[in-house]
Amino acid sequence: MSGRTAPASERWERHVHVVVMGCGRVGSAIARRLEKVGHSVAVIDQDPEAFRRLGPEFTGRQVTGLGFDRQVLLDAGIDSAGAFAAVSSGDNSNIISARVARETFGVQHVVARIYDSKRAEVFERMGIPSVATVPWTVNRLMRELLSVKVSEIWREPTGKVLLMRVTVTDGWVGRRVTDLETACGARAAWLVRFGESQLLTANTVLQDGDQLVVAATDEISDRVHQAVENPQGGRA
Repeated sequence: MSGRTAPASERWERHVHVVVMGCGRVGSAIARRLEKVGHSVAVIDQDPEAFRRLGPEFTGRQVTGLGFDRQVLLDAGIDSAGAFAAVSSGDNSNIISARVARETFGVQHVVARIYDSKRAEVFERMGIPSVATVPWTVNRLMRELLSVKVSEIWREPTGKVLLMRVTVTDGWVGRRVTDLETACGARAAWLVRFGESQLLTANTVLQDGDQLVVAATDEISDRVHQAVENPQGGRA
């Protein structure tokens, strides 16, 4: 079989329209990658010259203007968007535009790039994922935008053991973390709840919005994906 298969961190269940605010290094990289794996994309930037970063192969919309301006957002197709990424160079612009996308237009998946770590923490508590560290910004933004339930976030030098981030699915809400461990064979390392990390106990019950970090091996990584996507399979 030929052709490129999108990695797990770039697949989505269906084709969606994504609006990207900011056409710098990160924004242009996200836009090109999203289009490459089959999604429609619109990019917003105040500087029309910035769109040159998209390259000649990019076929999505290019909208000049402020990312929090209602008409600019509508021109970019925000009313039909499944995801919005605010990745301009200004925290204030990213915060405002992300809130407008979420609160005014009801976009389900919204993520913002925030340079100030203190602001990022507050923003996470508002329910909008933020990214403050540059080296892995593009990969994390892709994971957040595409709502991937399981993704690899770290691998130790020998390549045998890896850490996977798991977004708790509906079928696991109200169940103990030990049930998930039993179902997939991985070991839960810590939990992120309302933007704060915490260690787990045998009695920890999973809640809506929780994100787990689990340790696994390549041999059981598929079981982790299956358990998360098919929680009924883990029931006794």
